[in-house]
Amino acid sequence: MQPRTPLLLCVLLSQVLLLTSAEDLDCTPGFQQKVFHINQPAQFIEDQAILNLTFSDCKGNNKLHYEVSSPYFKVNNDGSLVALKNITAVGKTLFVHARTPHAEDMAELVIVGGKDIQGSLQVVDSDRPEGSKFRLTGKGVDQEPKGIFRINENTGSVSVTRTLDRETMATYQLFVETTDVNGKTLEGPVPLEVIVIDQNDNRPIFREGPYIGHVMEGSPTGTTVMRMTAFDADDPATDNALLRYNIRQQTPDKPSPNMFYIDPEKGDIVTVVSPALLDRETLENPKYELIIEAQDMAGLDVGLTGTATATIMIDDKNDHSPKFTKKEFQATVEEGAVGVIVNLTVEDKDDPTTGAWRAAYTIINGNPGQSFEIHTNPQTNEGMLSVVKPLDYEISAFHTLLIKVENEDPLVPDVSYGPSSTATVHITVLDVNEGPVFYPDPMTVTRQENISVGSVLLTVNATDPDSLQHQTIRYSVYKDPAGWLNINPINGTVDTMAVLDRESPFVHNSVYTALFLAIDSGNPPATGTGTLLITLEDVNDNAPFIYPTVAEVCDDAKNLSVVILGASDKDLHPNTDPFKFEIHKQAVPDKVWKVSKINNTHALVSLLQNLNKANYHLPIMVTDSGKPPMTNITDLRVQVCSCKNSKVDCNAAGALHFSVTSVLLVSLFSLACL
Repeated sequence: MQPRTPLLLCVLLSQVLLLTSAEDLDCTPGFQQKVFHINQPAQFIEDQAILNLTFSDCKGNNKLHYEVSSPYFKVNNDGSLVALKNITAVGKTLFVHARTPHAEDMAELVIVGGKDIQGSLQVVDSDRPEGSKFRLTGKGVDQEPKGIFRINENTGSVSVTRTLDRETMATYQLFVETTDVNGKTLEGPVPLEVIVIDQNDNRPIFREGPYIGHVMEGSPTGTTVMRMTAFDADDPATDNALLRYNIRQQTPDKPSPNMFYIDPEKGDIVTVVSPALLDRETLENPKYELIIEAQDMAGLDVGLTGTATATIMIDDKNDHSPKFTKKEFQATVEEGAVGVIVNLTVEDKDDPTTGAWRAAYTIINGNPGQSFEIHTNPQTNEGMLSVVKPLDYEISAFHTLLIKVENEDPLVPDVSYGPSSTATVHITVLDVNEGPVFYPDPMTVTRQENISVGSVLLTVNATDPDSLQHQTIRYSVYKDPAGWLNINPINGTVDTMAVLDRESPFVHNSVYTALFLAIDSGNPPATGTGTLLITLEDVNDNAPFIYPTVAEVCDDAKNLSVVILGASDKDLHPNTDPFKFEIHKQAVPDKVWKVSKINNTHALVSLLQNLNKANYHLPIMVTDSGKPPMTNITDLRVQVCSCKNSKVDCNAAGALHFSVTSVLLVSLFSLACL
């Protein structure tokens, strides 16, 4: 149904503003008195002055405007508060808001004995049928958040049941309709929009901290360092959220208390001092802390404030070259020694945590043999000059190095490395008694094993590096694991005092190693060590041997193979295989045993007929291929066992219990490994 008559809507609006204290100045903008107390009268009389308010913006009060929280009151130009009509109940508190282009303030009128009233609006329908009722619906009534608004079903008065927060919900879309006594809609629903007017009840907040900015030393005036941005939850369309920024405090305040400026609208922090004052090396502290204040109400004194700390680091640039603390350094080192011999010290005014301070050293002259190296100590920035190749006093007792120092980072264009960035190092080499040196080292000799005792192997030669001292040298054996060698202490002749055996456990890969000492006549004496490597040539001095030496066979075996024999020899080829296998003699009738060659290292022993259960000893003769050859005779013990019902019985035949099959498998495995 279309409404017959437009509904007239009126909204009572209220505002609550926080009181702001002003600083004690000769003229303080705002109300001279901010809180008043009056007793609740029987009635406020129309146009009768209730009290007088005094407001000043300290600039003439041009365009002064007053607002009262109740629509039933006003403030005249002379500051008198009057009622617009006769009224009894107005609540417990009235607020008066005064504003000029330069200042604004709030005064509070406390009504002693007054009663709470809720803000309300009146819905009027002049043609509403008799007996009809008003009904209110929507978010804030019967939808979440429920119960904020209610309507007097008879009068159409819409009231608020609790405090509204614009930051939670800025508008409410309600619907009003009229119904008959049975609840049937007569008119509507008609939309009713309730707009919550913002109050300045939220302080600006800096939410993105910590705020840390960096600016290079010597930067031009006006260089942007960083931006500070605060957030205000109030209505951005009002001055309640219109922010202005300023710097409240700078620490330290040297060399100028105003090193930086902040754009009041954007929050950009820029430098305002000359590049010469922004010199990190002359600053008391390269870190500045600024207390930044954001104030709403466009920065007016009545605005709420929030603060944050901005930390600004003055970053270093490489505008100072490193300089040696002196032009010449001295160092001494013993010949033959290695390691750090001197630390070169430098000064650099730049930041020790950057590459503009860290030094890099280079030897630019006096090091043709690359005997020296220089590295930077990361803690002290000193140059650690080291000997990396032992020096020889007899070759050169003095060395002079020219060293330069630079920074890891390049210098700025208007700064260069000067004479103080190079230094000379004078190095004195101290003579020490050096041990004799064998030449060659190692010494090598090749001999056949088993040479006769007393055979001369070689004469060792050691020289004394201390050629200017004219010392004598004596020799001795240092390590001779097998005890085979002897050395003449005067002339260094080495001969044998035992038989050399290539198959000895002290010989590895046919090479025997011994160590000798050469001792000079210095005080104290110095010693040198020389190594002798003797390569031993093989001779056929080891007879071959067979394996295994025990075998089993069944007395009724159909397969008369007994065992596969292998042979081995400690000597080297050609003094080893091919081996020759033979039966040396038989203790049983002829034509019982047979030996057949399989390959160069193995042979098969077999029976020509079955034998009775017993132990048999078969002498096997094996001969190697050496010249002259060597032969070994070994008894092969063969156990002939009773094999019935898958059981092998060798008790009557002897002690061991190996089946012929097992022995053959072991032997075949040995073949596979060759």
